[in-house]
Amino acid sequence: MTTTSTPPAADGATPADVTTAERVRIQGPLRSLLLWFVPGTLGIFILWGAIPTVLLPLQVEQLDPANKVANLAIVTTIGALAAMIAQPVAGTISDRTRSRFGNRAPYIVGGALVGGLALVALGLSSSILMVALCWTLVQVSFNVVQGPYSAMLPDRVPESVRGTFAAVIGAMTMVGSLGGVILASLLAGSIPGAYLVLAGVSVVLLTLFAVFTGPRDNRAEPRAAFRVRDFLLTFWVNPIAHPDFFWAFTGRLLLYTGYFLVVAYQLYLLQDYIGLGDEAVVLLPLVSAAALPTLVLAVAISGPWSDHVGRRKPFVVASSLIVGLAQVVPWVWPTFEGMIVFALLAGLGFGAFQAVDTALVSQVLPDSHAHAKDLGVVNIAATLPQTIAPAIAGAVVLAFGFVGLFPAAITLSVLGALAVLPIRSVR
Repeated sequence: MTTTSTPPAADGATPADVTTAERVRIQGPLRSLLLWFVPGTLGIFILWGAIPTVLLPLQVEQLDPANKVANLAIVTTIGALAAMIAQPVAGTISDRTRSRFGNRAPYIVGGALVGGLALVALGLSSSILMVALCWTLVQVSFNVVQGPYSAMLPDRVPESVRGTFAAVIGAMTMVGSLGGVILASLLAGSIPGAYLVLAGVSVVLLTLFAVFTGPRDNRAEPRAAFRVRDFLLTFWVNPIAHPDFFWAFTGRLLLYTGYFLVVAYQLYLLQDYIGLGDEAVVLLPLVSAAALPTLVLAVAISGPWSDHVGRRKPFVVASSLIVGLAQVVPWVWPTFEGMIVFALLAGLGFGAFQAVDTALVSQVLPDSHAHAKDLGVVNIAATLPQTIAPAIAGAVVLAFGFVGLFPAAITLSVLGALAVLPIRSVR
C-alpha cells in the first residue's frame, strides 16, 4: 500500500495527515466519525435496496402487469441517466462551496429533504410517466447527497485506517441495501406508506449525520476560479494520465453491474424463473436475510485484514470472483434453495468487495483538492449499476429469457476482477 500525504480536510476538519498504522488510533473525533458513518450510510442505501429491488417493480407491475419488464427498464434507464449526471456535478459544486456550515453538510441535508418529498410523490404516482419523473427526482436528490457524503472519507480519514472505515461503510451499504429489501417487502401492502417510511428514515439519519460530524465554517478558505472547461471535465478523467483511477472505476462498474443484474431482478426471478408466483413477495426477505451472516463475516475480516497486510488488490480480485461463482448457482439450480445459496455466496463476495474497494478507490483519486468531484465520478460506477441494471436486465430477459441473466452477470463479475490487476500505485 502506498503512503502519500493527505491534503487538508475540505470541511474544516482536522487534516488526515498521518499515514502509518502505528501512529493512527481510531479515537476521539475520528471514532465519532466512524460511528456516525453507520446511520449515515444506512440512510442512503436503504433506499437503493428497497426501491429498485422491491417497490418500483411492484408499482410498475400494478400499473401495467403485461408490460412490467419493458416499463421497468424504461423507468430505471431515465433515472440512471439523471443519477449519472447529478452526483459528479454535486461533487464539483460541493468542492467549491464556502459557507458557515462547511462544504458538505448543506448538500447532505438539502438533498435529503428534497429527496424525501420526491419519495412521497413517487408513492402517490398513478401512471408510468409520473413514476418515471418522480423516481428521476429521487435519484437526482439522493445523488446530490451521496457525492459530498462520499468525500468525507478522503477528507477526514488517514490512509492507513481507511480499510477499517471502508469496512464499516461497506457493511452498512450492504446492511442498508438488504435491510431495504426486507423493509420494503414487509411494507409492500401499502406502497405509498412504504415510501413515506423510507423518506422519514433517510431524512432523519442523514440530518443527524450532517449535524454530529461537525460541519464548520470554511468561508475563509481560498476557492479556485470557476472555469466552464473544468466543469465540463467533471465527467472525464484521462485514463492515460490517471490509469489507476480508470481501472478502479472500470472494475467497480463491471462488478456492480454483474451483481445487480441478478439482485435487481430478484422479485421477478422468484415470481417467474423460480415459479413462486405471489409467494415471491413473502419469500424475498428470506433471500435477502440469508446474505447477512456471510456479509458480516466478510466485512469484519477483510477490511481490517487489508489494513494489516497493506494490500487491497488481492481482496478485490478474490471477492469479485466469489460474486461470479455465486451467480452460477441459480443458473444451474433454479430453485428457492438455489437462490438462498446464491445469497450466502454473494454476501460473502460483495461484502468483502465493499470493505476493501472503497479504500482502494480513495488511494487513486486524481485530484487531492477535488475529492467530492472525483468520488462523484467513481461513485457513478456504484450507483449507476444499481439503477440501470434493471434496464439492462430487461433487455436481456426480453431477448433470452430470465436464464440469460446469469451468464451475463458471471461474465461481468469476472471482468471486474481482472480490471483491477493493472493498478500499480496500490498493491
